[in-house]
Amino acid sequence: MGLPEVLDRIAAAARAAGRDPAEVGLVAVTKGQDPKAIRRKVLAYGDFPLGESRVQEALPKLAALPDARFHFIGPLQRNKARFMDRFALVHSLDRLAVAEAIARRSARSVAVLVEVNVGREPQKHGVLPEALPDFLARLGALPLRVRGLMTVASRGAEPARLRAVFAELSRLADRYNLPERSMGMSEDFELAVAEGATLVRIGRAIFDEL
Repeated sequence: MGLPEVLDRIAAAARAAGRDPAEVGLVAVTKGQDPKAIRRKVLAYGDFPLGESRVQEALPKLAALPDARFHFIGPLQRNKARFMDRFALVHSLDRLAVAEAIARRSARSVAVLVEVNVGREPQKHGVLPEALPDFLARLGALPLRVRGLMTVASRGAEPARLRAVFAELSRLADRYNLPERSMGMSEDFELAVAEGATLVRIGRAIFDEL
């Protein structure tokens, strides 16, 4: 498909939902891609943030692409907390111990999203919706910038189920006055845009020419 076509589809989905396409940002998921491919398939079209899910893979890319903005989108481990201030936004915070480690070991106030397990799937990371108020209150005592929420919907689920998950994340973000909603990937980003996504995380549709 490629990035221009993805942008066209994001814009069309936004307009169909009565939204301004400028409200939806693209995070290009660059896991498994080398800097040359990233420059050619992403950065050639603009200053899009690059999403990485493993610190050990991200660090060489941070060095090779010093002018790029990187987001961390993968599961967070406490022993990797010291690297989080290298990222413009961390999408996947879901444990207080990790939040405390990031706050303690970072040279600046790190911008974060809280990952919510909206679908209550036991194999997935994320705070359960009913635990979110307490978690947000505890984060409020730390020098972090909580900008919004993130979720990962079930791959291959029916569209109605996907939309329900995305709509619930948007409702939670509204309830706690959080502006960012990171949701939607290559298979379901148009449904996420329809339900209020402000950030969509897309890799395969850009790099694999789906």
